[in-house]
Amino acid sequence: MKTTIGVFFGGRSTEHEISVISANQAMAAIDANKYDVVPVYITKDGRWFTGEALRDVKNYRNTSKLLESCTEVYMRPIFGDFNVYPSRPKGLFGKDKPLFTLDAAIPVLHGSNGEDGIFEGVLETIGLPYAGCNTLASANGMDKITMKMILAADGIPVVDYVWFTDRRWNSKKDELIAEIEQKIGYPVIVKPANLGSSVGIGRADKREQLTERIDDACRYSARIIVEDLVEDLHEINCAVLGDADDYITSVLEEPIKSGEILSYTDKYMGGTKDNRGMHASKKRIPADLPADVTERIRFLAGETFRVLSCHGVSRVDLMIDGKSDNIYVNEINTIPGSLSFYLWEAAGIKFDELMDRLVHLAFERKRRQGGKTVSYDSNIFAMGGGTKGVKGCKK
Repeated sequence: MKTTIGVFFGGRSTEHEISVISANQAMAAIDANKYDVVPVYITKDGRWFTGEALRDVKNYRNTSKLLESCTEVYMRPIFGDFNVYPSRPKGLFGKDKPLFTLDAAIPVLHGSNGEDGIFEGVLETIGLPYAGCNTLASANGMDKITMKMILAADGIPVVDYVWFTDRRWNSKKDELIAEIEQKIGYPVIVKPANLGSSVGIGRADKREQLTERIDDACRYSARIIVEDLVEDLHEINCAVLGDADDYITSVLEEPIKSGEILSYTDKYMGGTKDNRGMHASKKRIPADLPADVTERIRFLAGETFRVLSCHGVSRVDLMIDGKSDNIYVNEINTIPGSLSFYLWEAAGIKFDELMDRLVHLAFERKRRQGGKTVSYDSNIFAMGGGTKGVKGCKK
């Protein structure tokens, strides 16, 4: 009997289309002899649909027509219920049987409301095994501020930065500008704290630009980070696969950018109007680096994965300062574009094997979680405890 895998993608995110591309690549790679694949597409307004037509990227050119051929579905937030139900039951008295029963899930949701722990929390509420970082690791990995705080506390090098909220920016603009200029100085790079794919990111070389860039970043996020910009920059990426302490690292890649900053188009369209995803972007694989630098980068990528308690496949983006030769961790993508399959293929792990490993990691984590105590069988109310309320508690 085959294992049924639900692949969740799309979502309420600025990276919605990239998620569709990555998920279709992943679904095509899953071994059909071992697994039944259930596509679950989450629209930009948060509705869930399933159907075979979702497995062809070309169909998304007309989303309304696509969804007419699909079935709207939902899952109940009940622990142990792994069923996918139709949203419009057709059975007797308004009841209907599940369309599918999932054995595991693979989230391929990039960006906010998916990669940030929100969706992972849904899966954990249900108890469905899934491949990828848990809620805590996803949230910390997605937010560039908390990520840098955690990494710096563990001795992993990150660039100097200043962070603040959009509300603080609106009320204390002059104070924050002075802090940025004193602590970092120009040039800087301004980023929304919890977005990926280079959305809302911009360089500032003077105060007027800084204000413009921050105002733009505030359109996308309530938390803003301003970082020291490494001008003589070499960007290097490394994928990591495993479960926190037990992981392997991939070969390295050096993305090739068309401008000062690696853009959305550079990353996902190879500088063209293609729609082939992250693997189509221009890059050098393996990166042309000395052996000791390569090992240092792989070590830092693995430590980032470990310190953040990551799971599944992630991609760590690092920076080499060409002037000082210092290496910094820039960010981690806990659900990377195209699942970084091209880096694993360069390391000798084919895409179908990568997907197989992700499924096994999902089940292995679920087995380990089963050995942890999450509640007690005893009922203190049946024993007369708790009936006096707060005043009756021991102090």
